Amino acid sequence: MAKETPRATVPQHVAIIMDGNGRWAQKHHLPRLSGHEAGRKSVKRAVQAAIDHGVRYLTLYAFSVENWQRPREEVQGLMGLLRGVIREELSEMGKEGIRLRTIGRKQDLPDAVREELEAAIESTRGNTRLDLILALSYGSRVEITEAVQVMAREAQAGQLDPEQIREETVEKHLYTRGIPDPDLLIRTSGEMRISNFMLWQISYSEIHVTPVLWPDFGEKDFSLALDDYAGRDRRFGGV
Repeated sequence: MAKETPRATVPQHVAIIMDGNGRWAQKHHLPRLSGHEAGRKSVKRAVQAAIDHGVRYLTLYAFSVENWQRPREEVQGLMGLLRGVIREELSEMGKEGIRLRTIGRKQDLPDAVREELEAAIESTRGNTRLDLILALSYGSRVEITEAVQVMAREAQAGQLDPEQIREETVEKHLYTRGIPDPDLLIRTSGEMRISNFMLWQISYSEIHVTPVLWPDFGEKDFSLALDDYAGRDRRFGGV
């Protein structure tokens, strides 16, 4: 595929709520896991599109804390799929300069998945072309709650003055510390909700909702979202 020329206004950080795998599978009269497997190809397309357009950070909402409530067979299938993708794509991540990172409760993941993930994170740590951030066992309310708990313990131990807590203090205690806030949030499948995703970080993000189901999402859809973003006037509360 020909490389895209970066736009004059390209978001530094794009976050995507990947929605619609189940509906895609239902539409094609396939098991739900087939929808997740089809969505894997869209992940590759989105990653390549981010690289081609000069995006520096790409966060994908891969598995929420609420997703553990899904049928056991589906969860096991998703975990197996995740492990396989990490193993199979590790070499390509190295070639493309992709650094793999995660946000969320990594400790909730099965041991085999967590070990595969941690090895890939360590192996790609020095890559600088694109930070690919997977939100796994992630929930924004849990993230904020855990940050508050840590700050409370620090205050109790005399390590933090409650009167000196600022927005920057909170940010340093979130899963995303050291990662810039998303400039653009994309949601597929047409649903008009945030689904407990990066509630603090997307305070001033531009939001692009597309009716396209995630397994059908491609480079053209990514490009349209960037065009939409480029046409926005970001005032951050100013005039």
